[in-house]
Amino acid sequence: MKHEDLLRVCLQNLLRRKSRTILTVLGVLIGCCSIVIMVSLGIGMKESQEKLLAELGDLTIITVTAPQKGHGKKKLDDKLLKTIRELDGVEGVTPKLGFDAYTCRLLAGPGNRYVADWSMLAGLDTAQMDKMGYQLTDGNYPAAQGEVALGQYFAYNFRDTLRPEGANTINRWDSGMDEDGRLLPPPDAYFDPLKQPLTLEVTGADGSTFKVPLKPVGAVKEDNAKGYETSDGVMMSVADLQALLKRAGGGRTTPNANASAYDSILVKVSGIKQVDPVETAIKNLGYSTESMESIRKPMEKEARQKQLMLGGLGAISLIVAALGITNTMIMSISERTKEIGVMKSLGCYVYDIRVLFLAEAGAIGFIGGIIGCVISFVISLIINLVSLGPDPGNLLPAILGGEGITRVSVIPPWLYLFAVVFSIFIGLGSGYYPANKAVQVPALEAIKSD
Repeated sequence: MKHEDLLRVCLQNLLRRKSRTILTVLGVLIGCCSIVIMVSLGIGMKESQEKLLAELGDLTIITVTAPQKGHGKKKLDDKLLKTIRELDGVEGVTPKLGFDAYTCRLLAGPGNRYVADWSMLAGLDTAQMDKMGYQLTDGNYPAAQGEVALGQYFAYNFRDTLRPEGANTINRWDSGMDEDGRLLPPPDAYFDPLKQPLTLEVTGADGSTFKVPLKPVGAVKEDNAKGYETSDGVMMSVADLQALLKRAGGGRTTPNANASAYDSILVKVSGIKQVDPVETAIKNLGYSTESMESIRKPMEKEARQKQLMLGGLGAISLIVAALGITNTMIMSISERTKEIGVMKSLGCYVYDIRVLFLAEAGAIGFIGGIIGCVISFVISLIINLVSLGPDPGNLLPAILGGEGITRVSVIPPWLYLFAVVFSIFIGLGSGYYPANKAVQVPALEAIKSD
């Protein structure tokens, strides 16, 4: 029997009992919708968790610290930097020094009008800032001696000395929130720190003060995974900060002679999957590490478990639909016994009869899967529009997502394909037993039957 003949006979048989075919397809459709929607809710949950973590900072950053706070044998030195750079998956490495041991304040504007009584200073390998994933909101990375990069909200540290007490600062959190609960852009600061002279005033170990001019050349986007200095601090080269530490300490680079060479080391890896192996390799060297992996992995595990649970609930509906297909095909065989006998008498192969019944079962699964995917798309769209708001402008974000958009239901293309293929296999699996039963009917008995 030719393929086109098999297809024509298959469609004729399905249309012969339209109501029964529709009810069977409806069972597959409901099962397919259940799987797609349940799994899409799990994927949406995972996507929202990843966006939440991304807001906390770069997920591919590992912070390395020395055990015993640097008082042991393990030091954070240049030798360790070289070792870490040679690890597989490492994209960038920078040492990090702090200035917490000394008091400093910042002066800006004409006549030092603006004063920041406290600020965080950090020394980095500024040549590695691009590789480390620091994002500039304005200007360039520091390259020359005396050049610094500022945190995104650095200007909000300052008070205006010409304004009365209590009304001489601007709170960046006063902007409030929009209807969706997202923070609005902060109000304008008193001045642009990249366009004003900036002076660092340091109080040394002996109580004396000295001033150092700074040259801001860029502003860095806030990223707490790399350090709070990206929010409201100052980032300069390690060499510049070591010079400041030495001057403030009266000739010593660090206030504690037993301390490690650096306070910490930041390591950026090529992807999320590389965080765990690189972190493990560093721990095996005897150092302590911190990363978002300790938060991400439990959340990812929980999301995966919920996906499996939701997908399992949807699969139950499809298994019930499979029983309906089996029942429909068995009834079809009992009604078409004489037809089977005639086909055998005309010389049809057993293979053709088996393929015919399997094709009918597979067609039911295919049709149910396709319609189920279409309905799932509509249901998912409605869920997301209810979540985002019934605004026509939210139509595309509800389908495609985007930056700052959190969808409740997310259906990737592979899920549609999986649902259709799974529905077809459910149909073929359900039709296997009836098809075998059909080919076992003797031709003479089949012809004699009414």
